[in-house]
Amino acid sequence: MMTIAYLTSQYGRAGDTFIRGEVEHLRILGFAVETFSVRAPSERELVSDVILRERRATEDILGAGLFSLIGSALLLAISRPKRFGKATNLAIRIGYPGFRGRLWPMAYLVEACLLARRMQAKGVDHLHNHLGQNSAAVAMLASVLSGIPYSLTIHGPSEFDTPLTLALKEKIAQSRFTVAISDFGRSQLMRWSAAKHWPKIYVIRCGLPSDFELPTATAVPDVPRIVYVARFVEEKGHLVLIAAIARLAKAGKNVELCLVGDGPLRTVIEMAIAQNNAEQYIKLLGWKSSKDVLQIIESSRGFVLPSFAEGLPVSLMEAMALARPVVGTNVGAVSELVENGRHGWLVPAGSVESLTAAIGEMLDAPVEVLTKMGSEGSKRVIERHNARLGAQRLASLFMGSV
Repeated sequence: MMTIAYLTSQYGRAGDTFIRGEVEHLRILGFAVETFSVRAPSERELVSDVILRERRATEDILGAGLFSLIGSALLLAISRPKRFGKATNLAIRIGYPGFRGRLWPMAYLVEACLLARRMQAKGVDHLHNHLGQNSAAVAMLASVLSGIPYSLTIHGPSEFDTPLTLALKEKIAQSRFTVAISDFGRSQLMRWSAAKHWPKIYVIRCGLPSDFELPTATAVPDVPRIVYVARFVEEKGHLVLIAAIARLAKAGKNVELCLVGDGPLRTVIEMAIAQNNAEQYIKLLGWKSSKDVLQIIESSRGFVLPSFAEGLPVSLMEAMALARPVVGTNVGAVSELVENGRHGWLVPAGSVESLTAAIGEMLDAPVEVLTKMGSEGSKRVIERHNARLGAQRLASLFMGSV
């Protein structure tokens, strides 16, 4: 069948479960999938053999070195002057005011030259990019340079915060098709694109990683442990969650929070835990493999998601698939998955009081009630987030794009 190139800014990370699962299912369907990454992720995220295998099979564009990057640009400028000129004009057009705003698209152009050559060497028929930041610009320019059509999946929410800086309108316009992972996401892409391009914006919901597909649900254990799996960045709301846990502990609640993940906010999170005297209640577990995450969630009373902004987090889907009730903030597409009172609790983002109250209710609720909530959530997520069916739909789009 077809050869598909997959590109992200950093591929082979612990948090790439949705993308990795998509690649896996496309390969099962018979596609040859070549994976590319703009840069290599941190070695701390190589937490399983599956991730390590994908990482080793992935080409890093910046890892090719300056000589190869510049050499590719010069070669294409000479051998394909019309395409190179068109790509250069596009790079200039997607720039934004300021020195860096004009410089970065030129860097993306150079990276795109190397990617274009590598795709042609591998016989790639279609290029698909995940996320709408720098790698999407590289993919768009590489498509112009090579003539290979490209598409992209936009997860949100960061792309919706700076659509003009990211030239989101242009990226959608140049794509053969664009995928949103939720109805909310599609509405935001429609908001920032020309109406004539709306028909080529499709919703393909995130699929569960293979470790979480049709799991054997276990009853909720009568323990005070709750879990949160997320990168340590501002929008994930860790500091609000820490404040809520500290309030519960001060009120005499027996509570334990396990934070799975890591990231640039780790030092700030450690300081917040210490300032709230919450060290005995909050554990930082670092990045874990899918197998380990499954076990940690199954050993918990429930899952909490205190984010300020979201697309539709895979970690939330994983927890619900494992029949655990959830406490989530009502942001992005979370309400497309979680029904308040049926699968858990939805609270306003940023409210320590509301989050504290909801977690308190989860801690006080009988395990029979929580098990019923979890069972309802498991049915919902498995029905709506089938990775195999999602890959089949994406495959049909690939097949119709050449």
